[in-house]
Amino acid sequence: MSKPSLVAPTRQRRKEARPQELLDAALALFVEKGFSATRSDEVAVRAGVSKGTLYLYYPSKEELLKAVIQQNLGQLIAEGSGIVDEFEGPSAELLALLMRIWWDRVGNTPAGAIHKIMMSEVRNFPEIAQFYRDEVIQPASDLLARTLKRGVDRGEFREMPVVEVTQALFAPLIFMALHKHSFGACSAEGMDINCDLVIDTHIDLMLHGLLKHGTPVKGKKSS
Repeated sequence: MSKPSLVAPTRQRRKEARPQELLDAALALFVEKGFSATRSDEVAVRAGVSKGTLYLYYPSKEELLKAVIQQNLGQLIAEGSGIVDEFEGPSAELLALLMRIWWDRVGNTPAGAIHKIMMSEVRNFPEIAQFYRDEVIQPASDLLARTLKRGVDRGEFREMPVVEVTQALFAPLIFMALHKHSFGACSAEGMDINCDLVIDTHIDLMLHGLLKHGTPVKGKKSS
C-alpha cells in the first residue's frame, strides 16, 4: 500500500501563504527603497514567486501598497473599534490602551514605516492618498473621537474641541514612528530616543490635560 502524498497539502499551504509573503516582501522593499523606486519584479523575487504570481494577487504596485496598508493598519483599526465597543472601564484607561496598542502593533514595528512612505511619496499618488484617508486617517480619527466623547459623556473628561484634540493625540505618535524609521534607523550620534518612555510620557501628559479636575489618572502604565 502506497504512502499518502504530501505534495498536494504542502503546495496548498504554500499557496495560502503567498499573499502574506508578498505583502511582507513589499513592505520590506518599500521601506528600504521607497515606493516609487521599488519594482514589482523585485517584490516577486523577494517573496520567492514569479512576477505572474504577484500580478495574480495584486494587479498593480498601487494595489499592492493598498493591501499592505489595509493589512497593517486597517485591520488594527477595526480591532480597536471592537475594543471600544466592549470596554467597560474608565475612559482614561481605554484611551491609554488604544495608544499603546497602536505603538506596540504599528509604531514600534516595520509597519510604522508606512507613515514615512505615505508622507514622502503620497503627493505623487492621489488615488493612494484618498485610499489612505478613507481607510486609515478617518477611521482612526473617528475611533479616538468616540473614545474622547465617551469620556466627556461619562463626566470623566472635560469639554474639548474633539477634532483638534484627536490630532494632538495622533501627532506625537506619528512623529515617533517617523523618527524610528529615519534618524533612529541610522547610527548618527545623539539621535537615540527612548521611544517607549516618550509614548508613556505623552499619554500621561494628555490624560492630565483631558481629565476633569480631581479625577484620578488610572491610565498610567504600571511599573
